[in-house]
Amino acid sequence: MNPSLSGRKVAVFGLAKSGVAALRLLVQQGAQVTALDARSEDALGDLAKELHAKGVTLVTGATPPGLLTRQDLVVVSPGVPLSLPELEAARTSGVPVWGEIELAGRFLTGTRLLGITGTNGKSTTTALTGELYAKAGLRTFVGGNLGRPLAEAAMAPGDWDALVVELSSFQLEGIHQLKPTGAAILNLTPDHLDRYANHAEYGAAKARIFMNQDGGSDFAVVNADDAAVMGLAASARAPVYGFSLTGRPVVDAPKLAGLAIARPGGFELEFAGESYTLTNRSLRGAHNAQNAMAAALLARLGGVARDAVQAGLDSYPGLAHRLESVRVLDGVEWVNDSKATNVDSVLVALKAFAGDVWLIAGGKGKGAPYAPMVEAGQGKVKGVLTIGQDADALARAYANDAPVHACGTLDAAVAKAREVARAGDTVLLSPACASYDQFKNFEDRGDTFKRLVGAL
Repeated sequence: MNPSLSGRKVAVFGLAKSGVAALRLLVQQGAQVTALDARSEDALGDLAKELHAKGVTLVTGATPPGLLTRQDLVVVSPGVPLSLPELEAARTSGVPVWGEIELAGRFLTGTRLLGITGTNGKSTTTALTGELYAKAGLRTFVGGNLGRPLAEAAMAPGDWDALVVELSSFQLEGIHQLKPTGAAILNLTPDHLDRYANHAEYGAAKARIFMNQDGGSDFAVVNADDAAVMGLAASARAPVYGFSLTGRPVVDAPKLAGLAIARPGGFELEFAGESYTLTNRSLRGAHNAQNAMAAALLARLGGVARDAVQAGLDSYPGLAHRLESVRVLDGVEWVNDSKATNVDSVLVALKAFAGDVWLIAGGKGKGAPYAPMVEAGQGKVKGVLTIGQDADALARAYANDAPVHACGTLDAAVAKAREVARAGDTVLLSPACASYDQFKNFEDRGDTFKRLVGAL
């Protein structure tokens, strides 16, 4: 049931994308809204003007003492730590403190909600799951931590048959009653240790995705090859389904209701006796086989027909800048993986190719050694085309393993790759570095690559 917020005093703490969406939902519901942000009105620009026009009270800079304790509800953007003293004071005073996801979810009860979390692969799995539900003819909202805040869906709750939502650990900290029909944890590796005291605390935040599910029509989807994930799955009350590259779940796995298993060229849902093919270039690599199995489980267990699942696997266009196939020219495939801003991401990319790769790498380095990607590329990388500030460091790392072409700029690297690559080769932009030395962001870098390749 929708909460009654008309005339209620609600503070929105943090005016990033999620906070702004929550604020607009609250105004629509007739709440008396106070918006808080550390930035000045001048820095907020047009947003400050919009808030004043909507009758919102805007508070910038430090939070006035006692302000939050006088509210009926506080809604927090995911980037704001819930441990802040002013938020703790609000809770102690009996004021509910919700994340934007929790607020939105209160207006979307009764609609299938598929929640996806994990350290890596969330965005791809979320977008792919949305594609599978859309192929079934369902009105599908795709968002959360990916793209559109869930509060946007809540502003028109009758428009959706399914909600496919990427959920970060920060967002999951702020839920209380959110109850996904299907909840997936893809993997768990150390991350965000600047916010969490330890890895266990980070994992506990992820496990909150299961906390309101029950054994009725709900289900959980987990990586059966990941011992940490299987440990979290022990808290699930809904039936648990796993996906596995090997078909041999970790020893300490709880009992699984069913398993998806990777096979050459695809995977099977062994509990349903169904096989699926994976021929889509946007889903190449073992990591994407895992993403595809998770998405297929979320779709089939959520009622999507088998044929729609296969059609969605075939049609999924992929996310921009993540192993994005740009074009094939004279037998050479050009791939944009500009999102690979660290060495670990390049390792994932290299695993997706059998060999004959010309690697474009470099940019603003992050201090991590390049040796692991050099090792991962042995027998695969035919040559390295370096760009940006860390070009010399990359050249030193590859000195004994692959030819290095010092190109300096992305324009020069694309031109050199066009010269040296032959039919059957792949030119892979997977920089292992941030983009800020030469570009606004990784999207700008990837878009520039696509423009240059398109002009060849």
